Amino acid sequence: MTREALLRLQRRTFLGQTCRGVGAVALASLLGRGTPAAALPGVLTRPHHPPKAKRVIFMVMAGGASHLELFDYKPELARRHGQPMPESITKGQPIAQLQGAKLICFAPQWGFKKHGQAGIEMNELFVHLPEVADDLCIVRSLYTEAINHDPAHTFMNTGSTVSGRPSMGSWITYGLGSESDDLPGFVVLTSNGRGGQNQPIASRQWSAGFLPGKYQGVHLRGRGDPVLYLSNPAGVDRQRQRDVVDAVQQLNRRYNAVVDDPEIATRIEQYELAFRMQMSIPALMDLRDEPASILEMYGTQGADGSFAANCLLARRLAQRGVRFIQLYHRDWDHHGHIKPEIKLKIEEIDRPLTALIKDLKRLGMFDETLLVLTGEFGRTPMSQGGNGRDHHMKGFSVLLAGGGIRRGLTYGATDEFGYHAVENRMSVHDLHATMLHLLGIDHERLTYRFQGRDYRLTDVHGRVVREILA
Repeated sequence: MTREALLRLQRRTFLGQTCRGVGAVALASLLGRGTPAAALPGVLTRPHHPPKAKRVIFMVMAGGASHLELFDYKPELARRHGQPMPESITKGQPIAQLQGAKLICFAPQWGFKKHGQAGIEMNELFVHLPEVADDLCIVRSLYTEAINHDPAHTFMNTGSTVSGRPSMGSWITYGLGSESDDLPGFVVLTSNGRGGQNQPIASRQWSAGFLPGKYQGVHLRGRGDPVLYLSNPAGVDRQRQRDVVDAVQQLNRRYNAVVDDPEIATRIEQYELAFRMQMSIPALMDLRDEPASILEMYGTQGADGSFAANCLLARRLAQRGVRFIQLYHRDWDHHGHIKPEIKLKIEEIDRPLTALIKDLKRLGMFDETLLVLTGEFGRTPMSQGGNGRDHHMKGFSVLLAGGGIRRGLTYGATDEFGYHAVENRMSVHDLHATMLHLLGIDHERLTYRFQGRDYRLTDVHGRVVREILA
């Protein structure tokens, strides 16, 4: 064995034995190839143009929220309830689980009301969201390229149905970096609904892909320890922890000076971030400093893993400089019993979504925070099983607010059945291009060379939808 190989073996043995005894160094979810660094700079020394937004809170109604029961009422579909869906609408179109079935028109299951000076139309079950109707922009003409959950999530997150590409949160932190010195620049929070159809969400949805690993999203759990191994083991105090981390860092730096490996550089940054997170994460999750009126406004009493609690945590993360905050709220896959199920869903998101908007306005952060709420796709205007809806990719809705978005606007339209986006059509690539534009990034200029070609979030597609900009 050569001297160099022996040194490597000794180093690995030391690190392996040391890591097993130290809590922060054993932050397994943070120390792998995909962890954002603390206060890391982006590759852009300055924005391509003056930004309107500093950060993004991207809320995914995972499972496929029905646009027809949220923001896109269709009187003609209601009139034709129970009648065959016109073949001219569906012929040759991709269908998920209704292949070979008789396609029957299925009316919106709840009434709609218009709110605000702009007459923003939404499900009558919304009680709180109408209070901020004039702050909203509802796009009714979004469409995607995938009809099943996992590829649709992958496309919404990365702009490709092919796994392995960087997520939008990673692209944004790669470009702009982080404003936080003790939290990741890209954080993911998940919550479950009450209906029970909680499909898994793969961690690769917030992967950095082929970007440097430090730009990957970090998942904070809503219950129990938000990050595994966050606390020190018995007998290890903070000073001892600091000594061990310093020793590991010194070895990492010496080795990196020889091999110049970007993943070792990432790991060096992550040990430091993990050490600081032992202080910052407990403070983030401790809501005792929030006034009772704020907790009541959101509808939560603590970090309980609910969508309400995660909305409040999203605001706290935004205050602490986190660049991209992604919330997944599960149980929107309503193949059956959509009428009672959508009632549960609206009850779960109505108060906290409204509270988040009001809270950001109260703190003077609304105009610099881009809010997005959407599913990975919509639901069919045809019934499934008599009382549900199948997956639908040809037209659905997205809600936007804050961060340079025009207020009180309804943009685009689906056809009279809610099937095809037909007016001011907006692709997922267009959504990504518009998000980047609001952050001061030209989506065609933020690229990364990998395997001989330049990649970007929008690939070779995408346009900035300037009609929805303030």
